[in-house]
Amino acid sequence: MELRQLNTFRMVASTLNFSRAAEVLNYVPSNVTMQIKALEEELGVRLFDRLGKQLVLTTAGKRFLTHIQSALDKLDEARSVVHDNENLSGTLTISANEVLCAYRLPVVFQLFRSRNPGVRLIFRSVPNQQLKQTLFDGTADIVFMLDEPILSTGLTVEPLLEETFRFFVAPDHRLAKLTALQQEDFHGEVFLVNEKGCTYRTMFDRSFEKKGIDDITYLEFQNAEAIKQCAITGIGIAFLPEITVEAEVERGELVALPWQIPDLHVYTHMAWHKDKWLSPIILSFIEAVREVIAIEEENITV
Repeated sequence: MELRQLNTFRMVASTLNFSRAAEVLNYVPSNVTMQIKALEEELGVRLFDRLGKQLVLTTAGKRFLTHIQSALDKLDEARSVVHDNENLSGTLTISANEVLCAYRLPVVFQLFRSRNPGVRLIFRSVPNQQLKQTLFDGTADIVFMLDEPILSTGLTVEPLLEETFRFFVAPDHRLAKLTALQQEDFHGEVFLVNEKGCTYRTMFDRSFEKKGIDDITYLEFQNAEAIKQCAITGIGIAFLPEITVEAEVERGELVALPWQIPDLHVYTHMAWHKDKWLSPIILSFIEAVREVIAIEEENITV
């Protein structure tokens, strides 16, 4: 079992794509395939399942990754001791849901890359409810989640910003002209929401159940962009974080309704495994996140 095979396995597990892993490692794809095949033959188990065009870790692959991750982290730590930390190099894998990827992380990525051009930054969009597991599986170094306040014994979780959620409609929607709303105003309306499973959808459902509003229709979507576009065309009422619709509101394509959901406290969190060695690369990224968030908080205050 060779060290390069273990590094290649970790990279394939992070990207779940042989070609992408080969590109990051500067190998030809056939070399990556050959290394994984040799590793599987030596271990006597299949580490990945090829489900059509999709690559997934097997149960054995997940167990193997968990055990080798700490060993590879130790090696990375040893390398950092003997190298100049002013010129960081290596790989950092980040995961988040599509909302944070599109509206919170681009500025962070830009700042981090400007300071650490030698670091390979890999991003994977992962549904919100699966993000914690990527830290336990070792397929991500840091994740960003939209969630209620999180208590975890296995993860270090840092709340960054509280996100404001509102209802948004097209300017010609019948509710857009009202300066105040009553719960009966929502009867018969169509709500454009995320699929069941995400935290804020659960809280949305819970709030309306408490108020006894049940004569409504849901249209469920996988991403915020689809929700926005349907709201702009007048199909229904979008339930979204404010950060996702700032441009549309400024252009007058959407307006916020005067209605607040009580007890809806959702934060953008940054998290990593509590036993994870925080390499100079990870520490540099965390510092970049905190700097960007500090600027965001100043803008909100102003």
